[in-house]
Amino acid sequence: MVLPSVDALRCFVSAARLLNFRKAARTMAVTPAAFGQRIRHLEDDLGVGLFKRTTRSVVLTEAGASLLPYAERCIAAATDCARAARGDVGPPPRDLVLGTRHELGVSWILPQLDRLERERPWMRLHLYFGSGPDLLHHVRTLAIDCAVTSTRFMDPKLDSVRLHREDYVFVGQRELLRKTPFKRPEHAKNHVLLDISGELPLFRYWQDAPSAGGRLPFARYTWLGAIAAIRHRALAGAGVAVLPEYLVRKDIAKGRLSVILPRNEPLHDYFRLVFRADSPSRPIFESLAASLSRSPLV
Repeated sequence: MVLPSVDALRCFVSAARLLNFRKAARTMAVTPAAFGQRIRHLEDDLGVGLFKRTTRSVVLTEAGASLLPYAERCIAAATDCARAARGDVGPPPRDLVLGTRHELGVSWILPQLDRLERERPWMRLHLYFGSGPDLLHHVRTLAIDCAVTSTRFMDPKLDSVRLHREDYVFVGQRELLRKTPFKRPEHAKNHVLLDISGELPLFRYWQDAPSAGGRLPFARYTWLGAIAAIRHRALAGAGVAVLPEYLVRKDIAKGRLSVILPRNEPLHDYFRLVFRADSPSRPIFESLAASLSRSPLV
């Protein structure tokens, strides 16, 4: 099937509205003969008659009546395409799902939602909460559009834009450290290490730092799967942990947590906005990343 041209559809719509070829030809600024030829070519391309014409009247056929609303939508879409190419309109309305860790989403992303949507009135932003590996998996499989995470990845199907540097601190409840000091590496044998998983993704920031002495001999380990849960248990005195500095900044200032072995500075990382490397929405993600990065971590 030959697809109709937008110009031919415009002629059809004009004739369908006026039911007068001569008047419709004037609206299109062509001669009646040229106008009639365009209608005949459209009918030939579609393989159906669109009008019943006599010397006194022009009426739509059933096929013409069926075509009319679709032709009008096609013309409107073509007009929007031209306006978008000139930068006269923004992107079409769309839903966008942003993944994030729970504590980061609540403390940093949620307060920005209204501003982000004001800046992008065409965007309806939804949140998905998950752990680092879970977020990467969901982006890779297109279950969500993008995610904010500091989890490292080597997946060639993913790309990212940096948002903020993420610093870490090794902390424990002040009362716990008063009763059971942790002033030297060997004191680890008296403490429980809290982390996300057995791979020690958080403690590695301290363990792999140049000033640290490697893995410490903790009494045991507890995996809690989420940073928010680790902070909660650390505040309860259930163990010690390496946590994002922004997350426990107030806890340290108010004396609820104390820094352990402060001379050993943990490595830092970066929050990134992660998305599919082959996504056609890259400009949208880069713009969103620029907006997110304007707000400091709290």
